[in-house]
Amino acid sequence: MLDKILDFIPTIPVDKWVSDATDWLTDTFSFLFDPVKTSLGTFMEFISEDVLLPIPAVIIILLTAVLAFFLSGKRLGLAAFTLIGLWFVYNQGLWPELISTFTLVLLASVFSIIIGVPVGILMSKSKWAQAIITPILDFMQTMPAFVYLIPAVAFFGIGMVPGVFASLIFATPPTVRFTNLGIRQVSEELVEASEAFGSTGSQRLFKVELPMARATIMAGINQTVMLSLSMVVIASMIGAPGLGREVLSALQRAEVGTGFVAGVAIVILAIIIDRFTQSVNSKKD
Repeated sequence: MLDKILDFIPTIPVDKWVSDATDWLTDTFSFLFDPVKTSLGTFMEFISEDVLLPIPAVIIILLTAVLAFFLSGKRLGLAAFTLIGLWFVYNQGLWPELISTFTLVLLASVFSIIIGVPVGILMSKSKWAQAIITPILDFMQTMPAFVYLIPAVAFFGIGMVPGVFASLIFATPPTVRFTNLGIRQVSEELVEASEAFGSTGSQRLFKVELPMARATIMAGINQTVMLSLSMVVIASMIGAPGLGREVLSALQRAEVGTGFVAGVAIVILAIIIDRFTQSVNSKKD
């Protein structure tokens, strides 16, 4: 009986509405999307192909290992892992793909931080902003990552730029949430003391709240970087170069060994980036 009642309700054409909205956005803002795709694509190619790749791999490996040594408090563990791990990637002939993946993750993370930190600050200062933005963040985090490829392709075509766009949507929420959380957890006594000394709102934010919330914000940034890296395989489905493309190609050809090696290279990069960001945070404590 209930099923028959439900059958009388017409189907809501959500798919058509979304398609029409996407087409309208693509046509209306093509003057914006096309330059962004061209300029950002050129910039990313410049970083990966003209800046990083011409540098001998041995120099990058050694410098990264030395940096790991000092960031970890002059411990050999992280430096040794970095040295051996990056050498392994180079030995397997995946160095160009590693550079492309690093470029994608770097830019996606930078854009996510540039957007996420101010939005998190806004949420911490306004209950209305928090009430509006929180459901949006929930939507962004619960939507399957593959779905983000659809608007990315619609707006920017295929290649590395839509990969950055999809990673940006997927990876921004942790920075926003942790920034909001960190500022809200700052002791009210400290805030009141700064107000008593006549500090302005901006002085209170930059000299009291953000420094006190730094550890929490850095934890969010760490999660953002890791989520950006987790998108490299998915982004390869829309033409993003790098290690993800090697994994996807191996999957399509059922080449277990090739896919495993590329997957290990992604794990090595993920561990190095994760330890680096954690070390940067801990050294300031």
